[in-house]
Amino acid sequence: MSHIPQPRPTLSSIISPEGSLEVLSQHEVNRLHRTSKSGLHDLLRRCALAVLNCGNPTDDSLALMEAYKDFDIEVLQQDRGIRLKLTNAPAEAFVDGHMIRGIREHLSAVIRDIVYVYNEIQQHNRFDLTTGDGTTNAVFHILRKAGTLKPGRDPSLVVCWGGHSIGREEYEYTKDVGYHLGLRDLDICTGCGPGAMKGPMKGANVAHAKQRRDNSRYLGISEPGIIAAEAPNPIVNELVVMPDIEKRLEAFVRLGHGIIVFPGGVGTAEEILYLLGILLHPSNVDIPFPLILTGPANSADYFNKIDEFLVYTLGEEVRGYYTIITGDPVEVARRMRRGVDEVTEFRRTHQDAFYYNWRLTVARDFQAPFDPTHAAMRALKLDSDQPTHELAANLRRAFSGIVSGNVKEQGIRAIEAHGPFELTAAPELMRRLDALLTSFVAQGRMKLDGEPYTPCYVLN
Repeated sequence: MSHIPQPRPTLSSIISPEGSLEVLSQHEVNRLHRTSKSGLHDLLRRCALAVLNCGNPTDDSLALMEAYKDFDIEVLQQDRGIRLKLTNAPAEAFVDGHMIRGIREHLSAVIRDIVYVYNEIQQHNRFDLTTGDGTTNAVFHILRKAGTLKPGRDPSLVVCWGGHSIGREEYEYTKDVGYHLGLRDLDICTGCGPGAMKGPMKGANVAHAKQRRDNSRYLGISEPGIIAAEAPNPIVNELVVMPDIEKRLEAFVRLGHGIIVFPGGVGTAEEILYLLGILLHPSNVDIPFPLILTGPANSADYFNKIDEFLVYTLGEEVRGYYTIITGDPVEVARRMRRGVDEVTEFRRTHQDAFYYNWRLTVARDFQAPFDPTHAAMRALKLDSDQPTHELAANLRRAFSGIVSGNVKEQGIRAIEAHGPFELTAAPELMRRLDALLTSFVAQGRMKLDGEPYTPCYVLN
């Protein structure tokens, strides 16, 4: 049973947006008000509550909504622009009655991206989202609207992936890695939640201060279902909300100049499979993209299990696309600095943009949104009798469904209504998949609330 957060003090207020939120039309304001299926109010309310709940480490969006049933947000249209009316909001988002500025920025970014994505991406025919080029172009425009594309900067953005539910030693290690990255003039991009997404930013923040570095970037990329479960950590100074997990992942690989993966659970495995499935594409074979898997020394067994699973499912050649380093944050930072320098030289030679990786081929299997219903999870083909990139795509979808069942409101409700998801695979692959998922459970990598984990899946 999910842990229900105890109600905490609330506060009601009317605030002005902060940051890049532009003036909204009356039509857009009405849609944000509307609670019908065609409206955006329910989505806005869930995401806004999570942002305002920043600092309370829960990953159960349904429990959070139940704890704050009386919370509401309303967008008011006024002569001098919009205002945000908050009713029964978490009091910890305020100091002496004034909302913390970073939280106000994140709240404004959420509204900006929800409105833009709905009006310009989902309800507009300017982007053909059934094609690869159309999807990549849509991702570009969302990022440009958010102001995250920086044409005048040399490559420096390191994407950090990893679990939100990690132990103290692993968390401190992510801070150490972030610190040594920051000392080497590298910026941080994460999924913007807690754990391995927060640690690298904290470490880099200290290092950047020591180096007296101006305009440091702490970029968070999320999507509504994740935002509703994991509020952006307060260090994030650029926030982008993508419409779905597939566009979010593409944004990471288009923006990032290298990726570091820390220990995690199924969400981290999903991200690893996504990236390796792309890098294994024949069109991408000569494109440099540094990828390092790392953690403290006692994480070696975790990475060994990941490595064994990847080699069995994707083949021995997959080891050529990543480096495993444990217990040495300095070496991680040095390797990543060299890797980013190689990316810089490659893009200069080929006259590629530094701020968006147009050259990278992302197959359609890695772009098409996957709705993890019970029927869709049962239908996944999980066997080696298919091209490697297709197996990687289907494994990623399986892990994406488990993430949904663990932390997203829609997935949690589906599990409560219809029972666990069912996955079917070839016997040996099933055995290895079961061993991997069981190890995640044993290591406590599935939930934040500390209660025994009840799997949201069964393996047939």
